[in-house]
Amino acid sequence: MPLQNRVTPFGEIVAHPARGLFMGNRGILHISGRRLHPTRRWTHKTWICCLCEFKGRHRLVMTPGRYTELFFLDEAAALAAGHRPCFECRRADAKRFAAAWAQGNGGPLPSARDMDAVLHAERLDGKDKRLHRLTASPGALPDGAMVAADDRAWLVLDGRFLPWSFEGYGAAAGEPAGLSLLTPPSIVRTLVAGYRPSLHPSASGD
Repeated sequence: MPLQNRVTPFGEIVAHPARGLFMGNRGILHISGRRLHPTRRWTHKTWICCLCEFKGRHRLVMTPGRYTELFFLDEAAALAAGHRPCFECRRADAKRFAAAWAQGNGGPLPSARDMDAVLHAERLDGKDKRLHRLTASPGALPDGAMVAADDRAWLVLDGRFLPWSFEGYGAAAGEPAGLSLLTPPSIVRTLVAGYRPSLHPSASGD
């Protein structure tokens, strides 16, 4: 049986056999038997998006006392859930992200702690994922942003809407009705400023 460590763009952690392109971290979320804690979904504000392979390191997933490895289809899904690039294993990407954050959100170059504080307020509504109101045409959103309609997540790419799944993105469709913004607004402004997340090959029809 697959472990419960796959993350949806809504930030939910579920069991699914698909691994995805990126790994993430929110702290120690599992208990004995490699099972997710019944209610714990984060232990700190540092939600990061990491490489699955880095400097030949090997980890036993859900090792007792170590952080819980989470997996995302791609970086767009991780950003939508409220994660940001890791400054260790993805340092170049994290520096590009921080520079685009400063340009898109205004102010000086932010620290990781600065961004985490903003994101923690934007990604949560109590213990649930916070959905945000769209203030412009959904088709005008930057590539890599994600929106939600009828409990389904959609990737925005070239003004089109691609339905997300753990296996990849489906065929582009017309604009869904009743959309809400899934990606935190500060990250959307970072995307507008030029940060380009890594997308699953299915986003290009491969």
